Amino acid sequence: MGLAQTRRLPIHLRFGIVRVAYSPQGLVFMTHNFDDQLKDLSALAGESELKLSRRSLLKSAAVGGFIAGYAAAAQPVFSQTVETSSAGLDAGQVLVDVGGDQMFAYRARPAHKKNSPVILVVPEIFGVHAYIEDVCRRFAQAGFYAIAPEIFFRHSDPGQYSTAAEIMSNVIAKMDDAQVMADLDKLVDHAFSEGADTGRLAVTGFCWGGRITWLYAAHQPRVKAGVAWYGRLVGAKNALTPKQAVDLAGELKAPVLGLYGAEDTGIPLDTVEQMRSKLAQSAQSNPNAANSRIEVFAGAQHGFHADYRNTYNSTAAKEAYNQALQFLRSKNVL
Repeated sequence: MGLAQTRRLPIHLRFGIVRVAYSPQGLVFMTHNFDDQLKDLSALAGESELKLSRRSLLKSAAVGGFIAGYAAAAQPVFSQTVETSSAGLDAGQVLVDVGGDQMFAYRARPAHKKNSPVILVVPEIFGVHAYIEDVCRRFAQAGFYAIAPEIFFRHSDPGQYSTAAEIMSNVIAKMDDAQVMADLDKLVDHAFSEGADTGRLAVTGFCWGGRITWLYAAHQPRVKAGVAWYGRLVGAKNALTPKQAVDLAGELKAPVLGLYGAEDTGIPLDTVEQMRSKLAQSAQSNPNAANSRIEVFAGAQHGFHADYRNTYNSTAAKEAYNQALQFLRSKNVL
């Protein structure tokens, strides 16, 4: 299929409109207003703080920082998707200084309110698409400064791949846990720079981001609570992923609520029981392990909270979200 045969549609940006062509090679950006967008982005970043180059803008665009919609590998999108209003919120994309580079993130917070508690929203393997943005707005409507990072930006855009297997081999396999922790630390610094209360810091994540939630709760002492949605607990170790969640139960610096599905074929219940056992073993020496718990929802599959997927379970999703808010309140985060 040639470029002339690809389907073009306008994608709304925070800073204007760019045309995108969907082709077998991925997303092709076509704009005649590049310099204007560069000026707008520079104004957003502040020339004295971040130096935006043409390379930075192109790279940020290429990793999907501008795109509103659902990742190609997440298709088809089902009609039960939840749409949370942005009324009363300040919501949109922001640039985060991650030390020599810039990372896009989607941020939603209550408008005209300072010192909101912070929740980092770590995405699934599909990156920050419409579902993750909506999750940020849900947490913002509950009172949080919620921010989701384009955490895969150093490698490749998950949105250009048509299957989860391609994302796993081309993106996830290259992710360095230590670098992810450092980039999330910079995300916290950004929240502080915008007046949010990082003394009340939480982290949540879905699928791949659920695993990262366990890791970040063991990494960052400022975290007060974590909520991990069906994050992998065991797995192979290598130089990039030297530890799994099950190895870190005794190192938790904050309590974590794990939310898992009884019918999740990707995360067998025996691995959930392994994590429960490790938490129990660590409880006497680590109060954060003692205050962590895992809930398993009957009839729920992997991705039961993802309302755009056919695995969405509205009953389990609503109950789990309510439990998440209750857990965060019980830890004095919200």
